[in-house]
Amino acid sequence: MSSMNREIDEFIQEVLSRRRSTELDKLIEYDAFCGRAEGKSQKTIDLTALALNRLRKFLWQKGLPTDAKMIGAENIRAFILHLQSSKRFDCHPYARSQDKGLSGLSINSYLRAIRAAFNRWVREELLEITPFSKVKIPKAPKKVIPTFSEQQVDAFFRAIDTSTPEGFRDYTLFLLYLDTMCRLSEATNAAVEDLNLQERTLRIVGKGNRQRLVPFGVTVQKALWKYVNLYRPEPAVPNHDYLFLTRDGRRLTKNRVEQAMKKYGQRAGITGVRCSPHTLRHTACVMWIRNGGDIFSLQLITGHRSLEVLRGYVNLAQCDVNSAHRRHSPIDNLDLRMPRTRRPKK
Repeated sequence: MSSMNREIDEFIQEVLSRRRSTELDKLIEYDAFCGRAEGKSQKTIDLTALALNRLRKFLWQKGLPTDAKMIGAENIRAFILHLQSSKRFDCHPYARSQDKGLSGLSINSYLRAIRAAFNRWVREELLEITPFSKVKIPKAPKKVIPTFSEQQVDAFFRAIDTSTPEGFRDYTLFLLYLDTMCRLSEATNAAVEDLNLQERTLRIVGKGNRQRLVPFGVTVQKALWKYVNLYRPEPAVPNHDYLFLTRDGRRLTKNRVEQAMKKYGQRAGITGVRCSPHTLRHTACVMWIRNGGDIFSLQLITGHRSLEVLRGYVNLAQCDVNSAHRRHSPIDNLDLRMPRTRRPKK
């Protein structure tokens, strides 16, 4: 019997044998089981478990109830204050604690995950009410989106040695990544069968296993044809026919791509901005807006469920509008004489 089947049988037996406990440790296990059954990403499941375990540990250390039915709004508020005074990595099993406190974004992510879990337990009638009905979660701070300049993008691609198979693979991957504005994991998980060179589209699987077709341009089409037909190695595992492979035919991981981008950024002499794939995705979105692309098409291409994030790209691109107005102002470019002014009589 496989481990998954054994886990399912144990879960069913527990449900049939006794009434399900509402202690947090039991609910955390139940929530992870349901998350897998609902097809949620492992990253989402892990984040929820991490946040709930952090809440359970705090309540236990303070001598507060860890039964979800007894957790009230005052307990959640105390936990929020605890998070706001906590240090980074203070609960991490491997990394050392830092002097800096938890970021507002991390706190917001923890609390949203816990709130979603309590809401699910109420919907499934495990609980009658959720303490979050009386608690307002602190908003996440709005971050300034870093982007590369066009000169830095050009220098980055020039820093890649395309005379080697690995170099041409990286060159093609970053071209595709920049032109499609997809997430890094979406690009590295793409398979050869997802690629349609004739239609210039790539089928990718985004968050929540949602599929979408992303288009790419002629330049990327030429690079992809050359990579697939001339440079791509044979896959080491035939059943896992990923598009981008390592030299020995295995899937190219996110970590290796991040390391490669850091190396090329250093070689290109890029400073003043973090040289990461996420920065490249931000840059691509801003370039789309600068080139006259609309925000709704951008949402379909990038896979964002909300327009809120995309508004940041619009605001950043607005800087270009201000600069253009300074150069092309209708009034400033007219040879108008200012009328003579007279001092008002006192």
